[in-house]
Amino acid sequence: MTEKNHRITLSRRAFIGAGLAAGIGLGVGIPFSLGAAGLTSTGNLLRSRLPLPQPFTMPFQTPPVLKPVRSDADTDYYEITQTAATASILPGVKTAIWGYNGIFPGPTIVSRRARTTVVRHTNHLPVPTVAHLHGGRTPPDSDGYPIDFVYPVDRSYVNQHMNMEHMNMGGSMVGDTTEGHRSYTYPLDQRAAMLWYHDHRMDFTGPSVWRGLAGLHFVRDDEEDALGLPSGPRELPVMITDRSFAADGSLSYPSIDGSLMRTPGVTGSFVAGVLGDVMLVNGTPWPVARVDGATYRLRIINACNARRLDLRLDPQPDGLLTQIGTDGGLLAAPIRHEHVELAPAQRLDVIIDFSNYKPGTAVTLLNDFGDGNMSQVMRFIVGEKADEPFTVPDKLSTAESLTAAQAVTTRTFRFQSGDVSHMKGWLIDGRPFSPNDIAAAPKLGTVEVWRLIADFHHPVHLHLSPFQVLSRGIGGPGAFDAGWKDTIDLRASEEAAIAIRFDGYPGKYVFHCHNLEHEDMAMMANFTTR
Repeated sequence: MTEKNHRITLSRRAFIGAGLAAGIGLGVGIPFSLGAAGLTSTGNLLRSRLPLPQPFTMPFQTPPVLKPVRSDADTDYYEITQTAATASILPGVKTAIWGYNGIFPGPTIVSRRARTTVVRHTNHLPVPTVAHLHGGRTPPDSDGYPIDFVYPVDRSYVNQHMNMEHMNMGGSMVGDTTEGHRSYTYPLDQRAAMLWYHDHRMDFTGPSVWRGLAGLHFVRDDEEDALGLPSGPRELPVMITDRSFAADGSLSYPSIDGSLMRTPGVTGSFVAGVLGDVMLVNGTPWPVARVDGATYRLRIINACNARRLDLRLDPQPDGLLTQIGTDGGLLAAPIRHEHVELAPAQRLDVIIDFSNYKPGTAVTLLNDFGDGNMSQVMRFIVGEKADEPFTVPDKLSTAESLTAAQAVTTRTFRFQSGDVSHMKGWLIDGRPFSPNDIAAAPKLGTVEVWRLIADFHHPVHLHLSPFQVLSRGIGGPGAFDAGWKDTIDLRASEEAAIAIRFDGYPGKYVFHCHNLEHEDMAMMANFTTR
């Protein structure tokens, strides 16, 4: 059976697991999105209420790179303002957003390994926010703990409308809050990788990110530079998000409390996850990028709230998709794929040789987990051959391989649906998130194995420490599990084992499902390092 046919016809084991998950889903009222490969995403489609643009009619754009306001011998300092703004996303309409510096996606930050980056966030929004550098090896006071709120500069609206008992959490549950602004310090003593930053406010991450609070952050280092990878205009950031729009062009999202002040959560079946019907790349619907007949490096991130992606090119280049990196940076050696699956929050670093195509060829990035227009992401129009293609080296990086034998302990965590405050929600080991509960206390410098067990699809993300996938079910790692990860695509009715070396900083961190509706409905837990 070819790899392509395997995607269309589920293996018997996958079919049994999918059937079990579907049965559970029907029992608790949790819907799935169905695609060509079967059950693909846990979530419900939110349909737009206005005519949508035809795919491949708008130009591809990249977010601007933010310049530091000042630099000294070892630190670069940046300023970001979180503010309400309007954006031209769909043709002919204006869309209200919340944006870092008033744009969506926010500006891109580029840093060097072990050179400290300090980002001062000022909150001009009507609600508290929390900035988290996803994938960052960050001290706890700058990691974006969910109740370390940055309150708005103008608190008058908050004081009038917010349930302060909920926001202050009472007694020992009060976070490390600040008024108006906060400086986050990122030492970035870590490998080169594409990170991203987004809002991480407890109970309201989903709607805040949906409204636009997300941006990219690249870390560079000497090891990556020595490879001579495609750079400049031939390194393309590709932030994929799905969104839905109301009849007036505003972003549609099924919040119980549209002010995002008091009651968290989403209405009805959207508790499973919110799936949009417009595919955006860097904030543009189904864009077209004009590329030379040359080698390009694509830095792809699935920044959707709940939608999983299965990406491939049509027509496929002779060299297929050459993966060189993942969440945690470069792989040890390149891997060639016909297609690659990405769960929410996962990243893909891939080389594509467009010189294999004739000038004028239209190459489409497809999503085989989508239907209709959601089966398409963006298009490339290939120009004249520009130069000799880049040859990907057989060795990319030297990376440690973790094993189960190194582990000092094994822990098991179950990610399951359940009741949260008399509503449908999501639990870890039968418990909703509380800032006061500690699920694990690993010792710095040690390796642990965590067994993760799922009912539905759960992209599980750990803060602070990256990990490696050891196994899925009774087999080894999956086809897309190579390298260092900070998020694992935990599939429906699946058990996986990951190995984590805890190092960096002592303090309290979280791990959670990165289906943002699941996270907001309590699928998060604490661990402390010591």
